[in-house]
Amino acid sequence: MTGELSPIDTAKFVAAKRAVDFVEDGMKVGLGTGSTAAWMVRCLGELVREDGLSVVGVPTSTRTAELARKVGVDVVSLDQAKWLDLTIDGADEFDPDLNLIKGGGGALLQEKIVATASDRMIVITDASKRVDSLGAFPLPLEVVPFGWQTTKALIEETLAGLDVLGQSCTLRLNGEAPFVTDEGNYIVDLHLHRIANPRQASLVLNQIPGVVENGLFIDICDVVVIGHGDGRVEVNDINSGTTEQDRIDFVESANMFSDLSE
Repeated sequence: MTGELSPIDTAKFVAAKRAVDFVEDGMKVGLGTGSTAAWMVRCLGELVREDGLSVVGVPTSTRTAELARKVGVDVVSLDQAKWLDLTIDGADEFDPDLNLIKGGGGALLQEKIVATASDRMIVITDASKRVDSLGAFPLPLEVVPFGWQTTKALIEETLAGLDVLGQSCTLRLNGEAPFVTDEGNYIVDLHLHRIANPRQASLVLNQIPGVVENGLFIDICDVVVIGHGDGRVEVNDINSGTTEQDRIDFVESANMFSDLSE
């Protein structure tokens, strides 16, 4: 497998592989969305099929639900599960306090709902996502389609009062049409470059009429699992203040993942 994966995919895979160690028999697990989370779903499916692990998953998007079913993970809705033992998901950025920017895949609303309905949130990522201050990655806001241009203008007006370096906003597109989320909403990406006070920004942006939710995850993440291209893994726990180092040894049979699309 090491010869088949690029360094970045290797980093994603080892982070995902290490993260599923947190999953115990009988758990209800939130399943994130995105390329790194897809590796996690595959690893979880392997444990279900080969080790007899009994879990139920609550997916954060339709594409995650499809992948989970494909690899043998039982899927239920959050309403059916009620509350989750943990959620495992990726991130577009994380800072030293384990605050996150998420939503690059367009599933931030379901991701935030599922993560906050969990006892713990485990984030899986590679080292490139670690930043001193959030904002280099565009901050997604999910907005209702009705009057979205007015909402966008209000967002731009609001940004003038926040401690950020950039204030431009763009509607996310899918080809020439607006990108549409699973809830039927649009996404406006904010190009802020640096967010000095993420907590304030999150609260203020969510007060704008038409904004459904933002991609700032504040005080939600408990553990970040960081994969590296050489197979090394770091596990940072914000609650215990500990950092563990590990290494994932590849098994050739892991190429069972090769026929599964993202």
